[in-house]
Amino acid sequence: RRIALPKFFVPSEQPFGSALVLTGENAAHARVLRLKCGDSVTVCDAHGTDYACTVDSVQPGEVSLCVNASAPSASEPSVRCSVYMAYAKADKLEHVIQKATELGAAEIVAFPSARCVSRPKALKGKLERWQKIAVSAAEQCGRGCIPRVTALYSFREALAHASHAELRLLPYENEQSLSLRAALEGSPLRTVAVMTGPEGGFEPDEVALA
Repeated sequence: RRIALPKFFVPSEQPFGSALVLTGENAAHARVLRLKCGDSVTVCDAHGTDYACTVDSVQPGEVSLCVNASAPSASEPSVRCSVYMAYAKADKLEHVIQKATELGAAEIVAFPSARCVSRPKALKGKLERWQKIAVSAAEQCGRGCIPRVTALYSFREALAHASHAELRLLPYENEQSLSLRAALEGSPLRTVAVMTGPEGGFEPDEVALA
């Protein structure tokens, strides 16, 4: 059985050469893992490239690595899927972000709709927390990219944003003729947008607008 190596995402602006340095939260995580000289780890640039590294030294607040090889991440799906989720009650959206990241979503977008009970006020703080959840989930499941978590201000804006995908899906409990299987049939796709409503579902006029 293959044992997964510890994986770290680094800021995209940090240059990748023959050596890398983990700092901040990455260094703290390395300390929790009790990494020592000679241990193997994977570092990802969060844009689909993995770097096989060896721990060179461990110092307070930083871990130095030697870069041995690089390769495209094998864990990214061939189809870019964007998940649009109406604001849900309590921490349900956090659960969606975690699981959508683990399943390979490239983007997660929150938006308000008519039947939303929750409408976050301190959105900046929420977005920071949601993005950290995506980062953590991406690290845990060995993703090669970190999904971007964003929020839009209206249902119309969410529709306009989702319309750029080749296939747009809006699951609706009153749909009678088009099944998911039928919607997915046809030529290969590169981009898909999936839009789901809150606990009470979408209003009929929202479905009509979509």
